[in-house]
Amino acid sequence: MKKVAFHNLGCKVNAYETDAMQQLLENEGYEIVPFAEGADIYIINTCSVTNIADRKSRQMIHKARHMNPHALVVAAGCYVQTAQKQEEMQPYIDLVVGNNKKKDIVSLIKACEQKLKAADEGRADENRWLNACLDINEKKVEYENLQISRTGRNTRAYVKIQDGCNQFCSYCIIPYARGRVRSRGCTEVLEECRRLAENGYREVVLTGIHLSSYGTDLDESGHTSLLIPLLESIHSIKGIERIRLSSLEPRIITEAFTKAISGLEKVCPHFHLSLQSGCNETLKRMNRHYTVEEYEQACQILRSYYVHPAITTDIITGFPGETEEEFQKTVEFVKKVNFYETHIFKYSKRQGTRAASMEHQLPESVKAERSRVLLELDKTNSRNFREYYVGKETELLIEEQLVSEGNVYQLGHTREYIKAVLKEEGDCSNTIAAGTITGFFRDDILSVDKIFPKID
Repeated sequence: MKKVAFHNLGCKVNAYETDAMQQLLENEGYEIVPFAEGADIYIINTCSVTNIADRKSRQMIHKARHMNPHALVVAAGCYVQTAQKQEEMQPYIDLVVGNNKKKDIVSLIKACEQKLKAADEGRADENRWLNACLDINEKKVEYENLQISRTGRNTRAYVKIQDGCNQFCSYCIIPYARGRVRSRGCTEVLEECRRLAENGYREVVLTGIHLSSYGTDLDESGHTSLLIPLLESIHSIKGIERIRLSSLEPRIITEAFTKAISGLEKVCPHFHLSLQSGCNETLKRMNRHYTVEEYEQACQILRSYYVHPAITTDIITGFPGETEEEFQKTVEFVKKVNFYETHIFKYSKRQGTRAASMEHQLPESVKAERSRVLLELDKTNSRNFREYYVGKETELLIEEQLVSEGNVYQLGHTREYIKAVLKEEGDCSNTIAAGTITGFFRDDILSVDKIFPKID
């Protein structure tokens, strides 16, 4: 029985695909082991969203080769899909698995092992590695059918429903790494959600590269999202208690869309709407397809249908040409919208994108200072958002135990994705409790008391 070690980098889509590859190998009798010395096969599911992600991917590939020079090293995903000089990786990688080829991981490993054996016996050329990358940007590329029935997370499961992106933001390589929008069939999604529910998962997180585009390739007009009908179908599955949406395009938040999802009580009031900049001039250079006014309207619509929804976002600081005045517009917009959480990224030049060749690239010191300002603002906004819930009733999905100062607590998330604990002995994971939030347990964790009803 060969031992396989996985290391995942990047987004929720990558996490899902790693789980799926792991299950394919387990079904064939492979043993999954930690990413440490002693494995026979190392699989790194890489990321390429920034140059930093590229570097981390290379580091993990080199680490795998170092841990066992005789192991089979597999690099999958976005970094190897977009690498311009793949031949430079040959000393470190035996098998390259591009996007849309992960479903073939078992047969590819076996083919690579045969190739290596032939090379060792002198029956093949010196090119020992096997490259399984297709042209992901061809129009005929179909959705890759991967499936899971369980994940490494005990209570929450990511469910991939969509791949690819047609937006082509000027800083982003992902459309070239993932190809055009492709949607998973509704029947397959529902079957997977039912399997997960049967295996005890209470919460599913629908994820994709551009989730808001789900179904546009299935619709004859090419414009209609089928996300609402899918949500309605998942909502009816017994055992699924919570549904989250990983990330949404601001323009999908209309009155009709929000009215529909607000009527589905299992859909959590937790919405990630990527902003990237609070300045229209910067958004235009980024090739983002909305204005700050449209973004603000989306937030207002959400708040008109939900009492206190958790709205989170991403912001890039130091984008090429961002002036101090433009940055201050972002600061004021973040104050105005009052996000629950703001994920801040310093602009990282990504070769192969339009932004990489733009004029007026900013120094790292400017990017760092602007990030610092937004991080301080995020800290204030995030605490204010949590403070709102003190004294209010909440529902907590327990995920794990937390031991602090000799006491046992149950740690989980509210529907708004706020961490909270309640003091209770034993293992209560994957149960739902209701109670009153009494205050802060720690800076980023609330405390729940007065449980009603008892943990189910």
